[in-house]
Amino acid sequence: MKATLSIALRWLVKAILFVFVLASLNFLLIQLVPGDPALVFAGSSGAADQQMINQIRAEFHLDRPVWAQYIDYILRTARFDLGTSFQHGRPVWDMIAERLGATLLLTGSAWGLSIAVGVALGLVSMRYVGRWPDMLVSSLALFLYAAPSFWLGLIFVLVFSIWLGWLPAFGVGTIGVEHSMLGAVLDKLRHLILPALTLATFYIAIYARLMRGGLLAVAQLDHIKTARAKGVPQIRIVTHHMIRGAILPVVTYLGFHATTLISGAVLVETVFAWPGLGRLTFDAILQRNYPLLMGILLVTSVLVILLNALTDLLLRAVDPRTGVSA
Repeated sequence: MKATLSIALRWLVKAILFVFVLASLNFLLIQLVPGDPALVFAGSSGAADQQMINQIRAEFHLDRPVWAQYIDYILRTARFDLGTSFQHGRPVWDMIAERLGATLLLTGSAWGLSIAVGVALGLVSMRYVGRWPDMLVSSLALFLYAAPSFWLGLIFVLVFSIWLGWLPAFGVGTIGVEHSMLGAVLDKLRHLILPALTLATFYIAIYARLMRGGLLAVAQLDHIKTARAKGVPQIRIVTHHMIRGAILPVVTYLGFHATTLISGAVLVETVFAWPGLGRLTFDAILQRNYPLLMGILLVTSVLVILLNALTDLLLRAVDPRTGVSA
């Protein structure tokens, strides 16, 4: 119990330090971006005169020295205050909270789908190693690894939405249609399938190859050979002995891929008009809405930290000998 509390405390301290460093880097990078956000905001409002620009700078404290803006930003962030959006005049946290659920649903679904399908394909590939199912899975993994996600997304829309008409192409739900609670859930799931599959394809390819290699390596260990010699059924050997050892590299890579999974959601959400943080980030970049952009970067960074912590816990559950890094 004490060891677990000690590990959790060290994780918390590291997370706080990491968030502080990342918030500082976010502020620095935004300051290095060319252009004046007050001028952009005033121009989009149709009143780009000097008086209006000065008023905007004063309202958002852009007229203060950079060091004063930095201290104010760090203190506000420590109070969980992410500031106010330039264009919308709304608290950044409120805007992020409205979109966070959609992004978590998309990335969580893609994460689970990539693990399930990747592990299953790795099992099939190992079971028929050197035969046509193995070659088929290897070719599919290579294709999914090399194909750009936005291209796959467009292909999925063309095939499953336009040609076959099985799934909706865009949005998070059908507009203008009344649903029961179950109907609303099923409708959202139908809209989720294509973007989640598009986001998961790259990781399916990686996990399939990792699982295949891990299973082939574990199959050569002495305790697996002993189990075969004792006449233990193959299915029991695979499920009770081989998977646990072979899945360790897959779980390890889950934490590494947390960042790319969330960043990849930006492109996928844009392609499928999914109302998540990805679309909000894209709009914030176009509008030079720096408070909103810094808030999104900070929140997604915290999500990455949490996903890495979850990965360490999964590693401990799969193999307690690994422990939890601290």
